[in-house]
Amino acid sequence: MSSFIAQDPWHGLRRFTTARIALGRTGGSLPTRELLAFAHDHALARDAVHAPFDGAKLADAFRAVGGDVIELASAAPDRATYLRRPDLGRKLSDASRECLAARVHGTCDLVLLVSDGLSALAAERQAPPLVAILQPKLAAAGWRVGPVCVVRHARVALMDEVGAALHAQLALILLGERPGLGTADSLGAYLAFAPGPGRTNADRNCVSNIRTEGLPPAAAAEQIFSLLTAARRAQLSGVTLKDDSGPALA
Repeated sequence: MSSFIAQDPWHGLRRFTTARIALGRTGGSLPTRELLAFAHDHALARDAVHAPFDGAKLADAFRAVGGDVIELASAAPDRATYLRRPDLGRKLSDASRECLAARVHGTCDLVLLVSDGLSALAAERQAPPLVAILQPKLAAAGWRVGPVCVVRHARVALMDEVGAALHAQLALILLGERPGLGTADSLGAYLAFAPGPGRTNADRNCVSNIRTEGLPPAAAAEQIFSLLTAARRAQLSGVTLKDDSGPALA
């Protein structure tokens, strides 16, 4: 059957990327194998969005390495509501707000949040190895790091409420990114200096596509640590903070 597929002139470039390029043609249509691959990746992306989040298991994994962990939840009571109401994912539930208030003891340099976001699979696969590399770097540099907050159904902006509640100088959230075709387990990291009410996306820095086939967790940890260090030194974050970590991290 392959003899009936007209090869695209770019076919040789496919070995360098997972992007859907040079798919070829069979008459006026896509080859059947490419159509099936598209349907398969689309199903994986949909499954990732709707997959349940085992926050307790993830919290136990962080506790196993000696970390202080708090389990929290956003104001979105379930997955369906979370997907329909992004605003509820940007604030804590009443119970979580009370739980967090009881844990406030002074200030800290950084608070770390981990959430399912739009892909629980990404958080479960990528966050543990990333945190395992990042935490020793922070400790060696003398950072006072607050508890790891494992948050169910969080959006990025929830970092502002949690960071302000714990009197953190910086906040960092790791959460599943919106799945793409072939990237159902991609993690995103967002950091902000002086988290609190009124912060916008322009005040945050992002490291995205954290996964084995993209930016591996080890390289992501290096880049995030570099950004955190620069943000603390410059006392700012967002569009005015440039990433000078260099190409060596790749």
